[in-house]
Amino acid sequence: MSHAPKRRRCVLEEGSEAQSVLAVVEEDTSSSSTCSSSFPSSSSSSSYPLISSSPGEELNGPSQDPSQGPSQSPPSSSLSPTAVASPMSESGDSPSSQKEESPSTSQALPNAESLPRNVIDDRVADMVEFLLLKYRTKELTTKAEMLNVVIKDYQDHFPEIFREASECLQLAFGVDVKEVDPSDDSYALVTTLGLTCDGLMSDGETMPKNGILIVILSMIFMEGGCVSEEKVWEVLNVMGVYDGTEHFIYGEPRELITRVLVQEQYFEYRQVPNSDPARYEFLWGPRAHSEIYKMTLLEFLAKISGSDPRAFPLWYEEALRQQEERAQSGLATMDDTSAVASESSSAPSSSFCPE
Repeated sequence: MSHAPKRRRCVLEEGSEAQSVLAVVEEDTSSSSTCSSSFPSSSSSSSYPLISSSPGEELNGPSQDPSQGPSQSPPSSSLSPTAVASPMSESGDSPSSQKEESPSTSQALPNAESLPRNVIDDRVADMVEFLLLKYRTKELTTKAEMLNVVIKDYQDHFPEIFREASECLQLAFGVDVKEVDPSDDSYALVTTLGLTCDGLMSDGETMPKNGILIVILSMIFMEGGCVSEEKVWEVLNVMGVYDGTEHFIYGEPRELITRVLVQEQYFEYRQVPNSDPARYEFLWGPRAHSEIYKMTLLEFLAKISGSDPRAFPLWYEEALRQQEERAQSGLATMDDTSAVASESSSAPSSSFCPE
């Protein structure tokens, strides 16, 4: 079954149901460029049920159970998280706050002639392919190299092309472009959120798969710790990822999310207790808990939605709780290490030097 390519926006909302989710809002488009066939963007469309399809619409805060008394969270009824255009957006309407860019890439050159959208898309696709190669080979790149190899005759448009390619890498592949040295405009390609998995599940892989990992980890976080398999597929379908259909980035998605990423310990995939017929849900696995700081994840999600982490008090409080727990755990570990060292130093030397 063929599915029309979509364009994508990400919207954050603390919804009116029990928890909330990452929304992906899309519309049909004829673009055939690299990102538009996976994570393209939009302005008018259907959206995930918990999220308003109008980016500028005011979003209500979480509903309050009267039996629990007044809410302790800051009021959120005035929140209006901004929908952020993803790579390949036709209107170029992503907020300036979405990506902190280096001085060398943030400003377009004056008097640069506008290019047809398809020309920009082609150069963005070329840039994505070039940067993915650098990611796989773990090589640095420079602005000069990108201009020479990819941009060529369109150097005035480097800022726009570089920005859109960077957004595409982050959203679709889970790869960040990080400036290493401003003096020579050098950049490194690293995993988003500092994941230790590079997303290349085997030696022959050419497409990092961490994009889908980050989407599902985000859903689990925003749903309060677990998310049903049905909701996961709802969001993946909107992204153009379908159960049983090979995806050009993610391969067979069910195999990836229910077996590979479970074996990698990023997900726990379990049957919902007492469900008949059996239903399943996803939770963070041990590796996700070990590697991911919830505050870092929330900052990432707020950034791509053009918001601030404090605009989402429920998630912000959860992220702060994790920070405090990790700090206390670190202190306890240091105390245990010191105690062991003290005991060792006071033990008879003969115990370490058997005759």
